[in-house]
Amino acid sequence: MKPEYPDVTVEHRLVDACAMMLIQRPTAFDVLVTENLFGDILSDEASVLAGSLGMLPSASIGEKRTVHGRHGLYEPIHGSAPDIAGKDIANPIATILSAAMMLRWSLGQPTAAEAIERAVGAALNAGYRTVDLIAATGDLAATRKVGTQEMADAVVAALQSTEPQGLGAPEGVLR
Repeated sequence: MKPEYPDVTVEHRLVDACAMMLIQRPTAFDVLVTENLFGDILSDEASVLAGSLGMLPSASIGEKRTVHGRHGLYEPIHGSAPDIAGKDIANPIATILSAAMMLRWSLGQPTAAEAIERAVGAALNAGYRTVDLIAATGDLAATRKVGTQEMADAVVAALQSTEPQGLGAPEGVLR
């Protein structure tokens, strides 16, 4: 892979050392490439740094290419979370950011991906928090506790209010 990406520094680490370093120096990592088992463990560990499992998108990117990008499987690191389905308590941000990753890496829509990422940031900056984020910080000051639907609506509202004409999510994505 190195000749294909000369600007990428590749470092190989044992998973236990990687787990320790991820907590001690999380900014030392940009991308982790690993097999599924270790990826699942490390991504769950990393979710603590972001505040919740509900914050992290993930992707399994294949080698096969199309004219727009690579084939991939995109999902939040927590999977489908069937134990909380239908209760309006799930944090939809990881799912939304997984869609942004898909737009960028498989569908050739980096502008749409960036617009979605900015909208998520805007909703969080406006104080919207699902129960998992409030539980993680215990902070209620300047926050608005919301459910799954209201958090998704806040992201959509931010996307619609900030996207420049002709940019943002393509028709049918988060609208």
